[in-house]
Amino acid sequence: MIKIGVPSKGRLMEKTFDWFGQRGLAMRRTGNEREYSGTVEGADGVELVLLSAGEVPRELAAGRIHLGVTGTDLVREKLADWAEIVAEVAPLGFGHADLIIAVPNAWVDVDTLDDLDSAAAAFRAEHGFRLRIATKYHRLVRDFLTANGVADYQLVDSQGATEGTVKNLTAEAIADITSSGETLRANHLKILSDSVILKSEAMLFRSKLADDPALDGLLGKLGF
Repeated sequence: MIKIGVPSKGRLMEKTFDWFGQRGLAMRRTGNEREYSGTVEGADGVELVLLSAGEVPRELAAGRIHLGVTGTDLVREKLADWAEIVAEVAPLGFGHADLIIAVPNAWVDVDTLDDLDSAAAAFRAEHGFRLRIATKYHRLVRDFLTANGVADYQLVDSQGATEGTVKNLTAEAIADITSSGETLRANHLKILSDSVILKSEAMLFRSKLADDPALDGLLGKLGF
């Protein structure tokens, strides 16, 4: 049985269903929103597994699903050696967002990563602790800042409403996913000009740890 992991709610689920439907696999959720079950028509031996987008990388890595749809940001953040564990099959053409670093608009002299590095050093000298950057993307942000020579910061965990952490005085800057930038502007934050860490989008992934003789045939049916 080939298992396909799909986000369980919202526009991401609907767009994923549409994408598969255009390729001959009709997916449908059954039951109410609290029931994570669904059906697949158009191919034998295929099971739909409804998960949160954040759970898909874990299930791919465990080999419990053969194919999965989630954002490239989540795979790269949650799977350290992601390229050894999963393969990118195809971008789905939606779910585009950038992982960026943003600081308060009031920091008029901070527009680049070099400026952030200088501001972080000054902040530590003045306050006696490191500048706090709120994020849920610890691996990606840490690697990016290290590669760009930014020091004297600490990452603080934020699993929701990251843009509000500066206003709430629990962080001085943020690193988060944004698509339109409207929420950043509403919270008086600006994106550093050279701080795009990753351009993310919804992607169909194949687990390298799950195998089924029929998988190549299914991918062929989908056009890959």
